[in-house]
Amino acid sequence: MWDPVLYGRYATERSRPFFDLVARIDADQPALVVDLGCGSGELTASLASRWPAADVRGIDSSAEMIESAQKMLATRPGGSGPGAGRLGFALDDVRTWRPARPADVLVSNAVLQWVPEHRDLLARWADGLAAGGWLAFQLPGNGEAPAYQVLRELIGSAAWRSRLADLDLNQQGADPAEYLDLLARAGCDVDAWETTYLHILQGEDPVLRWYLSTGLRPVVAALDPEAAERFLAEYGALLRGAYPAAAYGTLFPFRRVFVVARRR
Repeated sequence: MWDPVLYGRYATERSRPFFDLVARIDADQPALVVDLGCGSGELTASLASRWPAADVRGIDSSAEMIESAQKMLATRPGGSGPGAGRLGFALDDVRTWRPARPADVLVSNAVLQWVPEHRDLLARWADGLAAGGWLAFQLPGNGEAPAYQVLRELIGSAAWRSRLADLDLNQQGADPAEYLDLLARAGCDVDAWETTYLHILQGEDPVLRWYLSTGLRPVVAALDPEAAERFLAEYGALLRGAYPAAAYGTLFPFRRVFVVARRR
């Protein structure tokens, strides 16, 4: 279960990659714009503001996130303004979703790490673009970061391996060149890059709180509440050692992989 409030705790840090991504989309007057894995919808709404003549659709597999998006839409300031009537949200799975007509812009922000077969999915999305259409996505490429190293070690420890040995953690992004090659072969002009953001997080156990709404979800779901509390206490202690707090906050480097492709 996704928790929109918990996920939104670091909304500023999580939204920055989205805006860095869509800034590279040079679509002029798209007719159909789709945000695949839209979450609670605030970022999707920014697409409707950018392209007010477009039909803008947000798709997510979380009923909680879509409910939050619908509430946001109903109470959105300027809800009757440009693009408001063309913005909508629907519950669907990005793995099986298909557009009713070729899309002019497809955006996927921090979603594909949850789809192990996402390379095949990207090829299908590119094939479903209108001529001259744009596909833009970003996903974490943080698999070698201390947070994941100590998480894998803890899962494999004697105390937890019997309960969590078969657990599937989310899949981090590949090298940008791999995505460039995939989409160039699919008939696209491709811009691919990576960025490591240096976030400064505040408060107690901020890195643990960051991952509670994302990468730790499979772990918590696999354990009963008492065991989950013990696991999180152990993991939190390891994270405090890996990411020591300073007077100004906790430095949290986070690598992300970006791709913007335009169908020829």
